[in-house]
Amino acid sequence: MLSVAKPPDKEGCLPPQNDRLWRMSNLVTYFLLIRHGENDWVGTDRLAGRTPGVHLNETGQKQAEQIAQLLAEQPIDAIYSSPLERCMQTAEPLAKAHNLSVVAEPGVLEVDYGEWRAGNLKELAKLPGWQRVQHYPSTFRFPQGETLREVQHRAVSTIERLRDAHPNQVVTIFSHGDVIRTTIAHYFGTPLDLFQRVHISTASITTLAFFDETPAVLGVNYRSELPKFEIKQPEEQEKSGLPGQ
Repeated sequence: MLSVAKPPDKEGCLPPQNDRLWRMSNLVTYFLLIRHGENDWVGTDRLAGRTPGVHLNETGQKQAEQIAQLLAEQPIDAIYSSPLERCMQTAEPLAKAHNLSVVAEPGVLEVDYGEWRAGNLKELAKLPGWQRVQHYPSTFRFPQGETLREVQHRAVSTIERLRDAHPNQVVTIFSHGDVIRTTIAHYFGTPLDLFQRVHISTASITTLAFFDETPAVLGVNYRSELPKFEIKQPEEQEKSGLPGQ
């Protein structure tokens, strides 16, 4: 659930978790990290990974529409998505509602599970590597694929590049469970071996903010309406400068 320092103000805007940081910051960027909706591989016991042609099922399509409704009043400036179909399809209703284009962003692509892609989960669970990825994921490379440390590095690098490209804006990123989990673990300062303690449901919204370059996780796995984010206007930015600046 969303954790904030104080409730929304009378205009319904969301004060940042650290109000002093917000008031002293010249640049504030909000990210809404959204996991794709339920897909048509649910119930197959197979690891979709980067398999092409995996689409939203009926439930996932409804979830995508619900996300657009929940974020209808947010001042969203840009929408990025993993290039995979299930993420792009989840992003489309929100993009339509805000008259924005969805920009495919490879930096938040699903984990490359290598030889495990499309594998049967019950069979994969019998492999020696399964226990390693469950208990010591930071040391494991998926056969012919990525390590989770590499996933975390590319996702965090992508977010920080987009932060620099979108000062004083609200940015949405549609991605995948493990990509969002490893990213939030980084900003929590949580060891990668414990990243699975971060729970990210399908079609959930996780909020991350940067006050100048200082990160703050404002909420994780949110699935109901968010208070409206407040973006500084130019005159407020001038007032927020520190003494001597």
